[in-house]
Amino acid sequence: MKQGNVLILGSGGREHAIAHSLSKSPLLKKLFCIPANPGIAELCQTDKISLSDFEALATFCEKEKIDLVVVGPEQPLAEGIVDFFTQKNILIFGPSQKAARIESSKAFAKNLMAKYKIPTASYKICNSKKQALQELSGFNEKLVVKASGLAAGKGVIICENHNEAKNVISEIFNTNKFGLAGKEIVLEEFMEGEEISVFAFTDGKSYVLLSSAQDHKRILEGDKGANTGGMGAYSPVPVATKEVLKEIKDKIIQPTISALANEGSVYKGVLYAGLMLTKNGIKVVEFNCRLGDPETQVVLPLVKSDLLELILACVQGNVKNYKLELSGKFASTVVLASKGYPEIYEKGKIINGLQNFKNSDELIIFHAGTKIVDGNLVTNGGRVFSITGVSENLQKSLDLVYKKIEEIGFDGKIFRKDIGYRALKGEKT
Repeated sequence: MKQGNVLILGSGGREHAIAHSLSKSPLLKKLFCIPANPGIAELCQTDKISLSDFEALATFCEKEKIDLVVVGPEQPLAEGIVDFFTQKNILIFGPSQKAARIESSKAFAKNLMAKYKIPTASYKICNSKKQALQELSGFNEKLVVKASGLAAGKGVIICENHNEAKNVISEIFNTNKFGLAGKEIVLEEFMEGEEISVFAFTDGKSYVLLSSAQDHKRILEGDKGANTGGMGAYSPVPVATKEVLKEIKDKIIQPTISALANEGSVYKGVLYAGLMLTKNGIKVVEFNCRLGDPETQVVLPLVKSDLLELILACVQGNVKNYKLELSGKFASTVVLASKGYPEIYEKGKIINGLQNFKNSDELIIFHAGTKIVDGNLVTNGGRVFSITGVSENLQKSLDLVYKKIEEIGFDGKIFRKDIGYRALKGEKT
């Protein structure tokens, strides 16, 4: 592709970060996004088509002469959009439906890891309440209960004891809490240690790793309170040393890509690995079949290489010859969320403080849950913005972000004030 039209699918902070990076590529002719958000709309042409309406999306691609489709969220991948578009001879970046099971079925992922000796927490797969309650006795008091399918980031529950686990199991099976995603559940050993995320861009054989990142899932400071989709992130992570990254590559990333290929599910796209650095070595917490949110908002701003060129290398099977260049800087992002998130949250609150702001290399505001109503920018989601700072050290990147947060206002704004705290404990700069 000498120069072409690119379509991004999605509407969150992750997709805004992807659009921000792709918009800089000299290989780009015109950028499109469906369904987008007001921030993304400043960078590209948008349209409103359901991401489940593959036929309508394909028609759009033909009409606008789209040369490449980049899929942001997991749902279309799990539903088989890559297979559908490939049959239509439309170039698309992301794993096939079979390969996407690495995220859409936690049971599949755990069994794959067990078969190929990829380190992960011990587990049991359960298809009924009765079976799950029986299997509980094989676990320590503190354990994790996971819906096997896609549950919009809400299907993982950490239980402090067996009584709590019994209640969670009963709720999942008795109330159909997670729908089809909860028809099968995974009981899992609770792991302790420092958690990191890595992102492998792969063509199914070779891969390159972006900078490591650490997400902050809990709603409150000190990692307390309910799990969320992510309240902030930073990159790189100090504990992800060269030795640690080598272990991750040798024991997790390459074996997983090879295992999927061996199982007839060649994986092309971004393989996200959520990892725990335990006292017994590095273990997989989960895999995702796409870039994470809000980690994308810190890892992509640190990529000096042309993102579009990297994506094309994956799609065209040429990652082996690709040389990824990173900036060597630090990035942090803090999520501004709506009051009530991650449960029932408020919408429609007018947002102030963005009127004259322009994104730069040092400070970027990525829209997530925003909308234009009667000429006003208003809140339209649980997570409203990710504000990203980039600097020569982590503290300076955070200073940029928190200073900007003071200038942005909407009724009920909530955010964590301690993003990056684990890294800052040991940081000398």
